[in-house]
Order: sequence, then C-alpha cells, then structure tokens
Amino acid sequence: MKITRITPILADGGHRIIVFVKLETDQPGLIGWGEATLEGKPRAVAGCIHDMEPMILGQDPRRVEHCWQILYRSGFWRMGVIGLTAISGIEQALWDIKGKDLGVPVYELLGGRVRDKVRCYTHFGGSSPDAMAEDALSKKAKGWTAIKTVPVPITNILDGPRKLEAAEAGLRAVREAVGDEMDILLDMHGRLTPQMAIQYAKRFEPYTPLFIEEPCQAENPAVMARVASATTIPVATGERLFLRWGFREILETGGASLLQPDPCHCGGISETRKIATMAETYYAGLAPHNPYGPLATAVSVHIDLASPNFVIQEMIDPDVAPEAQALVIEPLPVVNGHILPPTRPGLGVEVNEAECAKRPPDFSIEKAGGMVMRHYYATHEDGSVADS
Repeated sequence: MKITRITPILADGGHRIIVFVKLETDQPGLIGWGEATLEGKPRAVAGCIHDMEPMILGQDPRRVEHCWQILYRSGFWRMGVIGLTAISGIEQALWDIKGKDLGVPVYELLGGRVRDKVRCYTHFGGSSPDAMAEDALSKKAKGWTAIKTVPVPITNILDGPRKLEAAEAGLRAVREAVGDEMDILLDMHGRLTPQMAIQYAKRFEPYTPLFIEEPCQAENPAVMARVASATTIPVATGERLFLRWGFREILETGGASLLQPDPCHCGGISETRKIATMAETYYAGLAPHNPYGPLATAVSVHIDLASPNFVIQEMIDPDVAPEAQALVIEPLPVVNGHILPPTRPGLGVEVNEAECAKRPPDFSIEKAGGMVMRHYYATHEDGSVADS
C-alpha cells in the first residue's frame, strides 16, 4: 500500500475554521482523515501540509511511526506549532488508515480499552455571577457532569482586590447553583503572572475546583511549579507545549499534575500517548486539550480509552457548534457527559466533503474568537498588550 495524495480541506466550522487532512492511498476507497485545526493560522497549516506531502508520497501509510520520523526529522529544522499541527493531522490520518485496513478501531491498536466510557467536559460563561450560574445550570440540565470557564479577567502584573473579589463572586455563585456533585474547572488562560495566579488560587480554594489550567505561561516550568506548590488546587497545563520534550521539565519541576497535550498540535496520537506514559511515572493525569471539531474529539477519545491515567476530556458542546458537527458524518454522540467507545474501524468518523465544499472559509470576516483574528489583541486598561 502506498500514499498517493495528501490534501488539506478548510471549512467554516462556526466557532473557528476547521482544517481537515485527507490522506489517499493506492487502495480504492481507502482514505484516512485527520484534523489539523489551528486558530488564527489555518492557511499557514494548509501550506505546511502541501510542503510535507512529497516527503512521504509513496510510503506505506501503515508504517505510522516511520512516516512521522520522516516528517519530523528529515527537514533539518525542528518544528513549531504550525509544522507540528500539520504533522499531527497527517499522523492521525495514518492511524485512521491503519485501523480501517485491519478492520478495528484505533484504540485497539494502542493497546486496547482500559475503560468503558470517556468522561467529557464542556464550557460555560457569563458576564455576571448570576449569568454564570444560569449557564452552568443549563449544562447540568443537559447531563454534563463537569464544566469549565475562564474565571479571571485580563490582569496586570500586580493588581488590587477588585478583580480578585469579582472573580471569586462568580465562582461562588456557580458552586452554590450546581452543588458539589458537579465538577468546576478553571482556565486561567495563561493570562496571569505567578504572583497574581497564587492570589486568585487562594480565593478559589474554598470552592474546590477540579483544577486550575495555565495559571501562568508554561514557558518557565520552575515558576509554574511555584504556583503549584502554593495552592491545594491541582495545576493543569500543556495545550501550548509540544512533543514529549516540551513536557519533560514540567513533570521534573512539579509544575503540573495534570497534562493537557493537544493531539492536533503536540505531534499526533502516538506522541500524546508517549506524553501520557511519561506522565504516569510522575503520577500525573492526562486531560487532552480539544476546543476544535468533532474529528479532533474522536482522535482524543481513542487516546483516552487506551490511557490508564486519563482523567477527563475537553470538547465543544455539540449544541453550541452545530456547524462543526455538520462537517462530519455521524459524530460521536455524547450521553450524559460521556462518550462510549466507537465501534467503526479507524477513527470512526468520516468527513462530509460535500458539506465542507458548501462552507468555504470567508477570510474577509473578522471573528476575535476564531476565524481570522486579524486585528484582535487583548490590552490592559492603559492600552498595553496583554496575554489573552
């Protein structure tokens, strides 16, 4: 079997531009699918996929690791997020082909299931404590058992009590509304300095969030470890880290006890499993990052099913992003906040090419949360640029 063509397919998924990877073979009808969505840079990823195509044309797609090594190591330059996103999407498509060729779901090729279902969480928000509580209750009514929000505003290097008190009021309202049977997850979005992250964490501790995510940027693991040691709330990080080398120091310094590699960016399915296995030696958990489309969700679910230290899976509420759901055929259903093991061979989700063709991205549109972000950037009150 040989790879004959690799094509990026871009489509408007509503909340962001979705980038699919179509990998064709010389076996009639045998196609592999991956997702390489990267907000703000979809055309750069698509161009990188085109550049990488000739590197593995003619290779056997069932040799997943061999193809990955060619893409990663033979270009001389080590990859950043754009190159690794392209590799990740291609690698997912290789696994999809291997599963289809053997007639089994991908998780069977990763060692088989270690659990019967995958617990998922989705997102909530609101501009006031009452609005946050109302949105959280709406998720609870739909069967979700865990929800995540960004509880902190843009914060200066040092800030006074006003923002701290407002953030605590929002979390207090949500906890009182949903009770203790629902887990609340907090994403600091890397927008805080460690000194402010510690102050926010102290305010949040009485409400027992499941974790705080990216309390500060993960570029300096020793600093994040300082935050982790100053709070009783577990620290999670990883969506902006790549490959197992990017996670090594986080584990060694104790910067986080829950790793969030993104299978669309960190190197793909195999690399996410390697990161998860490395985390096991530090008794750290796995919670893959995934705010993308339903194919990316399926990719994560296969990893989750085969990873002993998996904790919880991020995903977009299908009701919030129906446009993205329509881009695939039979997305994996969510039942009471869980996804059951897919039974179809490969990844179990096929891209609807006809629907993608109807929904080409409009790059003239500016959407701060997803599409192009051409002029969007966050600022402090004095107009200086802030981490968003």
